[in-house]
Amino acid sequence: MAISNIRYGEGVTKEIGMDLQNLGARRVCLMTDKNLSKLPPVNAVLNSLAKYGINFQIYDNVRVEPTDQSFLDAIRFARKGEFDAYVAVGGGSVIDTCKAANLYAASPASEFLDYVNAPIGKGKPVTVPLKPLIAVPTTSGTGSETTGVAIFDFKELKVKTGIASRAIKPTLGIIDPLHTLSMPERIVANSGFDVLCHALESYTALPYNMRSPCPSNPINRPAYQGSNPVSDVWALHALRIVAKYLKRAIRNPEDREARANMHLASAFAGIGFGNAGVHLCHGMSYPISGLVKTYKPKDYNVDHSLVPHGLSVVLTSPAVFAFTAQIHPERHLEAAEILGADIRTARIKDAGFILADTLRKFLFDLNVDDGLAAIGYSKADIPALVKGTLPQERVTKLSPRPQTEEDLSALFEASMKLY
Repeated sequence: MAISNIRYGEGVTKEIGMDLQNLGARRVCLMTDKNLSKLPPVNAVLNSLAKYGINFQIYDNVRVEPTDQSFLDAIRFARKGEFDAYVAVGGGSVIDTCKAANLYAASPASEFLDYVNAPIGKGKPVTVPLKPLIAVPTTSGTGSETTGVAIFDFKELKVKTGIASRAIKPTLGIIDPLHTLSMPERIVANSGFDVLCHALESYTALPYNMRSPCPSNPINRPAYQGSNPVSDVWALHALRIVAKYLKRAIRNPEDREARANMHLASAFAGIGFGNAGVHLCHGMSYPISGLVKTYKPKDYNVDHSLVPHGLSVVLTSPAVFAFTAQIHPERHLEAAEILGADIRTARIKDAGFILADTLRKFLFDLNVDDGLAAIGYSKADIPALVKGTLPQERVTKLSPRPQTEEDLSALFEASMKLY
C-alpha cells in the first residue's frame, strides 16, 4: 500500500510556507492554472510563501485536461528552473502536470515516452530520486494528491494515457476544505462523479490475487494491483460519503459540511483506487475525452472543447456495471444499496441491472447529459472509441470480466442514451 501523507483541516494551507522552510527549499516551483491563479486557494498559498520568505516562481500555464504538449511545456519550465521543491494548487490537471514536471526535471536525459505507460510509451520504472512535491487540491475529484498517476491526452493518437509510478506520488497532500468553496456547481458534480467511479471501480476490480503473472521483481509491480482488503475499506467509505453528501454539495455551495466531506472522500477514494486501480469506466473514458469534437461544458472557463474527466467516466457507468456484475454480483448489489437501492427482495443475478438503474436515477437527479449522444457522439464514432480503449490495458485488464472488442462496442452503444 502506497499513499501520500495527508494533512486535513480548514485553513491548513497557511502552514505550507513552514513546510517548505522545514524541507530547506531554496527555489520552489508553484504550479496552477490561469483561472485558479486569481482565486482564494492560490492566494492563500502565496500569502504563506511570502510570510515565510520562500523564494518561488509561478507557472500558471497548466491546461485543464492536459496534453503531451502542455506536459512538455511545464517540463521545460521545470528543467530550466532547477527547483528543489514543487507546490501544485489545483485539480487533477494541475497536480498531474506538476508530477510530470518533477519527474522529467529529475531525469533530464529521459525521452518523454520513457515513463509513459506501455503500450503507448515504454513504461520504464522510475529509479531517479524526485524533489518534494506538495499538492493542494482545489476540487473534490481526482484524489491525485494521494496517487502516483499523471494522466494526459496524447494528441497524435487522440487518446488519454499517463504515467504511473509510486515514485511520482506527492510528498504531502494539503486537504483544506476552504478551497472547495470556490468551485462552481458543474465542477463539483463532475469531480464528484470521478470519486463515485473511483470507489465503484476499485471495489469491483479483479482481486489482487487473481492478477497474473506475478512481477519478476517488486520494482515492476504496478501501482494498480486489483481490489484488495485495504483498498476495499477506503472505497466503501468513500462511496458512503458520496451517497450522503454529493447531491448536497452540488445543490448548495454554502453547504460547508457537504463540501468538506466530499473533499475528504476524494482523498479516501484516491487511497483505494491508487492501490487497487480502476477498470472499464476509466478505460473507456480516455477516448471519450480524447476524441471530443465541439462539446464545451457549463462552468468551465476554457478556450478549447473538452469533456470533463468525471463526466467522461460516469456516462458509461450504468452499462459497465451491468456488464461486470456477473463476477462478484454481491459487491455490485452492496454498492447499489449504499447508493440508495432497496435490495430486500433483490435477486443476486439482477445485481448489475439494479446497480445500473440506481446510477441512472442518481445521474438523472443531478441533470447529467443524457449519454454520449448528448456530448456529440453517434454510433458512427463507436469503432474509433473502441480503438482508443484498446491501448488502456493498464486499467481494462483490471475489469473483473474480460471483454472483447464486440463487448466494448456494445458498452459504448448502450451508453449513447442513459434515460
